[in-house]
Amino acid sequence: MPPSIDRTSAGDPARTLELLWRSRRERPPGRGPRKTLTVEEVVAAAVALADAEGLEAVTMRAVAQALGVAPMSLYTYVPGKAELLDVMLDTVFGQMPRPDLSGLPWRGRLEAVARDNRALFERHPWVAAVSTARPPLGPGLLAKYEHELRAFEGLGLTDVELDDALTFLLGFVQSSARSAADVRASRGEGTLTDEQWWALSEPLLAEVLDPGRYPTASRVGTAAGQAHNAAYDPGHAYRFGLRRVLDGLGVLIDRRAREQAGTPPG
Repeated sequence: MPPSIDRTSAGDPARTLELLWRSRRERPPGRGPRKTLTVEEVVAAAVALADAEGLEAVTMRAVAQALGVAPMSLYTYVPGKAELLDVMLDTVFGQMPRPDLSGLPWRGRLEAVARDNRALFERHPWVAAVSTARPPLGPGLLAKYEHELRAFEGLGLTDVELDDALTFLLGFVQSSARSAADVRASRGEGTLTDEQWWALSEPLLAEVLDPGRYPTASRVGTAAGQAHNAAYDPGHAYRFGLRRVLDGLGVLIDRRAREQAGTPPG
C-alpha cells in the first residue's frame, strides 16, 4: 500500500468547492447550533495549530478547543478535516505576496516565484508535506497560479509547457523545503550541532574509509563535508538546485526562441 500522507481534495468535491468559494447558501434558522464563529476564524485557528505543532495536531477536537467551542459545533462551518485542509491551504496561498515581476529578466522572475514559495514553506512548514496532485481549486490557489504563470510570459512556451515548467520549478522548491524540514527536525532531536557531529565523525571516518577502495567517494565526500561542515547543507542544496533548474528551463526557452526566429537548431 502507498504511504499514508495528507492530500488535498480528499473530501466531498461539491461541499469543498462551496466552502472554498463561500458559495454555500445561508441555511434558514433551525434547531441546530447557533453560529458564533466564521469559517475564516476556524481556518485561522487550524493554520495556527498546524504552524505550531504540525498538521498531525490538527483535529476537529483540537481546533474546537483552541476556539473555545464544542467539537461538534465546528461541523456547522466545515464538513470535516479533509475539507478543512483544502481551505487552510487555499487560505495561505491567498496570503502570499504577488509583486509585479514584469520588469525583471525571465530568470529573475522565476527566482522570485521560487523565493516566494520557499518563504511560504518556511512560514508554514506543514504545507510542504501536503500532496496537491488534486489541488484545492479555490480563489487563493487560482490567484497564485495566475501570478506564477505570468512569470513565464513572452518566453515562447506552449500552454502545456507553461504548466510543465511551473510544475517543475515548484516541485523542486517543495522537495527542497521537505529536505530542509527534515534537517531542522533532526537538529531539534539531537544534542549535537551539524558542525559538532562532523568534527567528531570526520576523524573516525578517516580511520575506516579506504581511499584505495573508495577513491572517488573518499575524495568527494571529504571535500563536501569540509565545505559544508556537515553531510548536507539545505541552503547550499537549494541554491545549487535552483540554478540547475533554471539552466534546464533555459535550454527549452532558447530552443523555442530559435524556432520562432526560424533559426536552425545548433
